[in-house]
This record gives sequence, C-alpha cells and structure tokens, in this order.
Amino acid sequence: MAKLRRGTHTAYSETSSLRLRAAWLYYNQGLTQKDVAEQLGISRTTVIRLLDEAMRRAEVQIWITEGIDDCVELAIKLERTYGLDEAIVVPEPAGGNVNAQAKSVGLALGQFLTEAIPDNYTIGVGWGRTMTASLASFRPTRRDNCKVVSLLGGIVAVHQTNPIDYTWRLASQLGAECYMFLAPLLVDSVETKRNLIEKCGLEAIYRLAENLDLAIVSCGDIGPQSTSLSEGFISKRELEELIEMGCVCDTMFNFLDADGNSVDHPINKRVMSVDLDTLKKAKHIVISSGGAHRAQAISATIKRIGCNTLITDESAAKALLQMAMAKAA
Repeated sequence: MAKLRRGTHTAYSETSSLRLRAAWLYYNQGLTQKDVAEQLGISRTTVIRLLDEAMRRAEVQIWITEGIDDCVELAIKLERTYGLDEAIVVPEPAGGNVNAQAKSVGLALGQFLTEAIPDNYTIGVGWGRTMTASLASFRPTRRDNCKVVSLLGGIVAVHQTNPIDYTWRLASQLGAECYMFLAPLLVDSVETKRNLIEKCGLEAIYRLAENLDLAIVSCGDIGPQSTSLSEGFISKRELEELIEMGCVCDTMFNFLDADGNSVDHPINKRVMSVDLDTLKKAKHIVISSGGAHRAQAISATIKRIGCNTLITDESAAKALLQMAMAKAA
C-alpha cells in the first residue's frame, strides 16, 4: 500500500508533529539524518531543515522536559511493530471515558486530514463518535476534483452519531462531490441487500469504493462500551451471541474475531456496507480509534484491511504494544 505523498499538498511535513518525530529519531534514537529521512519518507535536506526549525522553536527541549516525548516514542514503536507508514499518538485525556477518548483522537484525525488531503482524491469514509469529533478540527482549504464516498448505510433514530451529516459536512468543507450511502445500516435479508445495491442506485458507491485513494475508518470494541450496543444498533442478546463466536471488533458494522475474520453470524450478511475486502484495496488507509479497551479491535482491523496511518491515544498504543510483545513471547 502506498504512502500519502508528502509535498503534494499543504505539507504535513511542516507540522510540529513531524519536526518532533525527526528530532526524536535523531537526538534520542541516534539515527543518522539519512536514516531519519528514509524512515519518515522525506529527503535528507528536509530532515536538516526540520531539525533546525525544531531547535529554533525550542520544541525539542519543551517536549523532552515536559514528557510529551512519550507519545512520539510510542508512535515510533507502533510503526515498527505493526508495519505502519505513520502512527500519531495523542495524550490520554483526563478521566479516560469513551467520549473524551473519541474527542481527543478525533481532533487529531481532523488536524491530520486538514493537512493530508490533496486535489483529485476519492475518499471513502466510515462513521462513529471519533470521526464525528474530527469535524471540530477539520479546517481544509477547498480542494479541486475530490469525491467523498460514504462506505456504509445509515440509521433511522439518531442519538450521538449521524453518518449522513458527517459525510456531507466533510465533503462540504472540502468543496467535494458527495456520494451518500442512502440505505439502512441493517436490512432484513441478503436478498433485500442485493436488490438495494443492484436496483436502487447504490452500485455507484460500490464502483467508487473499488478505487479509493484514501479510506478513513474507525473501529469499536465488543462489550459494555460498544457503540453498536449503546446506540441500539444491536441487542444485548446479539452482543452475547457475537462474543460467544469470538467477536472482538466492530469495523463499519462488520463483526470480526481477533484474527480479523468475519464471525459466522447472520448480522454480517445483512449489513449495508462496502465489503472490507474491497476497502483494503484503498491506496492509503487511516484507522482512527482510541482507548485501551479498543486495542484488540484496532489489531483485528489492521489484520483485516491493513493500515497506513494509525491515529490513537497513549492507552491504546501501550495496549497494542503489550499485545504484540505477549504474542512474540
């Protein structure tokens, strides 16, 4: 899978995040400027400029003395352990409740997308609390010839998360064409699903999803804090059935086991969403989710669809690394 090409848009390489990552690798990890350039996917000249700028701004001193370097170190370890192009780790919010975690990670996602989306991109989006929170920090300049494609159906009664509103607002702020997935999230049968796709105009969504430049998804855990349960998308009985079948993850309302395989439950056949095997063809995949309780879900999603950029928080990052260490032991 390809990286987002740095330098083709309002450069993410100009942000403090990348400056600090370069400084951490160079000063704390002892990498050469050439090694830093290769790891970050930028030129050696850019590395030199970033290091000079970090020193000029006194950012290196600030991050080290205040301990925020922990996030940089966790991000680098995640990249190496999970084979990511890039990890962005934000501090764990005070209180640690799911809404605070979604807001914290979502703000980082919005900042990333503000800087990372170039012209002429087809962007597929899921939905959830984290992605809705990203709109608060999403401030892009208008892009030319972009398309935003919703990757799954909607809901009748909206509580906290409105998928149609999220897709529309993202597209509006970009000045992009918007393709809505105008179908219920869950239908009564496989036949209904097939008819909606083939006879009700949804084929355009599926065709666009075959050639995404960028896919942006979140993932949820299966348990008491599950969005699917709290929002009433599934019943407590269905949740118990899914857990009995080994389900650990809800990714775009596709229920997965720890290895990223779809569990053999009827609900997986009736969900109105782009197939995850189609989603994994996207040129660049962003997964955005936080909280230690979601580490297993993040891992399962990476196994199923891959991941180029992971945006998460400290607690999830630490849990992901602990999982990887336990598996290697």
